[in-house]
Amino acid sequence: MIENIRLSFRGILSHKMRSFLTMLGIIIGIAAIIAIVSTIKGTNEQIQKNLIGSGENNVIVQMVQGDWEYDYSQGIPSGIPVLTSVDKDSLLAIDHVEGVSLFHRRQEYEGVFHVNDSINGGYIYGIDADYFPTVGLQIMRGRGFSANDRERYRKVCILDTVSSESLFPGTDPIGKTVEIRQEPFTVIGIVTEKDSFEPAINSIEDYYMYRQDASGKIYIPDASWPIVYQYDEPQNVVLRAGNTTAMTQIGRDAASLLNNKISSSDFQYKAQDLLEQAKEIQQLSQSTNTMLIWIAGISLLVGGIGVMNIMLVSVTERTSEIGLKKAIGAPKRAILGQFLTEAVVLTSTGGILGVISGIILAELISRLNGTPVAISIEAAVFAVVFSMLIGIIFGILPSYKAANLDPIEALRHE
Repeated sequence: MIENIRLSFRGILSHKMRSFLTMLGIIIGIAAIIAIVSTIKGTNEQIQKNLIGSGENNVIVQMVQGDWEYDYSQGIPSGIPVLTSVDKDSLLAIDHVEGVSLFHRRQEYEGVFHVNDSINGGYIYGIDADYFPTVGLQIMRGRGFSANDRERYRKVCILDTVSSESLFPGTDPIGKTVEIRQEPFTVIGIVTEKDSFEPAINSIEDYYMYRQDASGKIYIPDASWPIVYQYDEPQNVVLRAGNTTAMTQIGRDAASLLNNKISSSDFQYKAQDLLEQAKEIQQLSQSTNTMLIWIAGISLLVGGIGVMNIMLVSVTERTSEIGLKKAIGAPKRAILGQFLTEAVVLTSTGGILGVISGIILAELISRLNGTPVAISIEAAVFAVVFSMLIGIIFGILPSYKAANLDPIEALRHE
């Protein structure tokens, strides 16, 4: 086998241009497939990252009426109990759940001010002690809420960076006052995400998906929520999953558990399944991507035919050599193995060059178009193995022809 490989490389190097042109179809096909798969993988990862956010595997379960989040400014819906610590423990017991928090949320268009500055469309959150660790927020400046803040119903708040810059441009907000629906709240801290996350906004749908982050958020203790809004308002739930693959099932289990407590058919808890949204978006381009891969596969077929053609030419050129080997006792399997090995070495070399070209092409596409790419190791390995199979499949006929040459006729061949 080692001798056959050595002879194969010697044959390839002795006809460099012919060997390169023979491999070109395979190089183009493999390079196209690697570039397409890498672009698809990179785009899918970017979509998932955009939807999931900073990398925290959070699932939000909220009260909905029909398909929309219920607007509590319309009053408290009947038949919806307030969630308790017992419910929280039940949610925490769901498989793969690592954290649970209960929270309130309202969107304010004209109710948040500091002197002449305001935020339009920002969100007010009433949170428990587990909210920040669950969603992956950390205090950047100031402090978080203490147990004393909740016990004494203190009117204190924490801003995110967006609301801080909107209400206090160029100044430190710590210790200053924000009016929320004419109630003064003292700013005690600024929070930021653990990982910087900037979603790609490419359409109006993307804008509405991320508008909560764009408008800013203000957090107050859940105990102080009735000071601004109303008592006995049902909460939303956020759960931290152990991994992204478990998010869908966690959302279903949590919604099912909470819906068992509801006695009204007009309302229900529903999970925001961001992972499912990611999959749906990814599937929109699946048919186009499949078509592109098939087109690239045609190049591999053409390359395989080229390999068969050049191997048939090689058999014709080396007929006398084959006759001599058979005359001195070389068995059919030795001749068959030699030419089959040469075909496999030829296509494998083309496959490796194709993988390298594909990686370079993918990076070039990324730089020119700003398209995210993620090199797929599995695709690269598959491409090389597939190119070897092409060598075997399209090398069988020439190898079989060489192995079955009559030694006397082969020696007499000019």
